[in-house]
Amino acid sequence: MYSLNDVSLDINQGEIFGLLGPNGAGKTTLISMLCGLIKPSSGHFTIDGLNYAGHSSKIKKIIGVVPQEYALYPTLTARENLHYFGSMYGLKGSELKDKVIETLDLLGLLKFADKRIETFSGGMKRRVNLIAGILHNPKVLFLDEPTVGVDVQSKNAIIDYLKLLNQNGTTIIYTSHHLAEAEDFCTTIAILDQGKIYAQGTPSGLIASTEKARNLEDVFISLTGKDLRDDI
Repeated sequence: MYSLNDVSLDINQGEIFGLLGPNGAGKTTLISMLCGLIKPSSGHFTIDGLNYAGHSSKIKKIIGVVPQEYALYPTLTARENLHYFGSMYGLKGSELKDKVIETLDLLGLLKFADKRIETFSGGMKRRVNLIAGILHNPKVLFLDEPTVGVDVQSKNAIIDYLKLLNQNGTTIIYTSHHLAEAEDFCTTIAILDQGKIYAQGTPSGLIASTEKARNLEDVFISLTGKDLRDDI
């Protein structure tokens, strides 16, 4: 994994910002810093005009984080999990109850609300994992591989719901290895490798500016090369 080196990004309100790169490029480090999980050794950043150094508690209230690994309790039901995570964000009473029902219904899971998570398929767990990160209507949502390992139907349901969130004002910062998905989903993309930003722009703009590129995958390979990134 590379440390970050002079990374500078401006992510505008309302964007769906794709942060793409090979394994070990520095994506997780950057996301972890922006979420407050890792303290940067130098530099600074702001979210919604708030500097993390002095307003970390306020920032944590306006961001949502959906990790790649399932952050769910397997022996609890979907409803129990979501009530627990919602209460951590300060939701309670009828507001929390109604929000859980609404989001489960939108993602096709309401009839499974009282089933234990350990009985769910990967796609179902991925959808509950997403709901847990957005119950408090975050202004900024961080997504790490939100559709990894799911069937096509679950992937479409997740992407459609994320687009709805974005239309309602949520800024999305997204990482994925699914380049065709990123090309269709993201409004802006930055390609990160070896701890540096190699390119940034709209998907169509990056494709147009890269010689012989037909799609985002061609751009990605042109910038990061074909060498395998295996590491132990």
